[in-house]
Amino acid sequence: MNPEVITFFHVPTSTATYLVKDPDSNHAVIIDSVLDYYQESGRTGTKTADNIITHIRDNGLTVDWILETHIHADHLSAAPYLQESLGGKIAIGNQVPVVQDVFSKIYNLDVDFLTDGSGFSELLGEGQTIQAGGMAITILNTPGHTPACVTYLVGDAAFVGDTLFMPDFGTARTDFPGGDASTLYKSIKRILSLPDETRVFIGHDYAPGGRDYAWESTVKEHNQINIHINNDITEDEFVKMRTDKDATLDMPVLILPSIQVNIRAGQLPKPEDNGVAYLKIPMNQF
Repeated sequence: MNPEVITFFHVPTSTATYLVKDPDSNHAVIIDSVLDYYQESGRTGTKTADNIITHIRDNGLTVDWILETHIHADHLSAAPYLQESLGGKIAIGNQVPVVQDVFSKIYNLDVDFLTDGSGFSELLGEGQTIQAGGMAITILNTPGHTPACVTYLVGDAAFVGDTLFMPDFGTARTDFPGGDASTLYKSIKRILSLPDETRVFIGHDYAPGGRDYAWESTVKEHNQINIHINNDITEDEFVKMRTDKDATLDMPVLILPSIQVNIRAGQLPKPEDNGVAYLKIPMNQF
């Protein structure tokens, strides 16, 4: 079964959102959605999400799931807005409480913030299969970038989030809390043990060298030419490369607003007694 995949690319955050449709019905899922956020004004917007909603309604699709590959550090999720408009369950990997626990302490969140994943409709575990029409979606735990990263395997397509980038850009960073280069290596090798023709859909693309944006490659291409991890690169070589490279990287521009929203399953903080919602900026933490 080869699902139909439509990509909505958000240039400001270089994020690929996927609409994955059952080829034999009108059922579909959305993977890694984006809520527009304007940091200079603190305002959010829904233009990007509305484009997806329009496409879904124009084509008579039913959304069964709104999936997250992990807690994103570079964009806000539009999952609650999409759910309100389209229905469907918001789901993420079942290791997300580990990430919630770490960042609830960094942000010193109120005691009413639960770190058990209960803000999501459902937590998905290793080897679990969910359905969208006749389309089976299998969950693979692929930690390393974060402890809670998962890959969604749908027929001949693997949606890997930030674990891999295009072969000419390499792999995810591992310096966020709970990240680990050796764990990432093992997770990627698991993905790259899938059949050669498996389509690999990534979470971001940064168009290195000025090429056009791209988000789809194959397992075979990664094994042959991924600049960070391929058939010729050992785990020790990868860990050294990844550790050295991560030490030179700046934090993502939107990490501070993104994580505290995304650990809430995309919900903004509750308004305070003046009716205004506020985000926290932890000082000297990153």
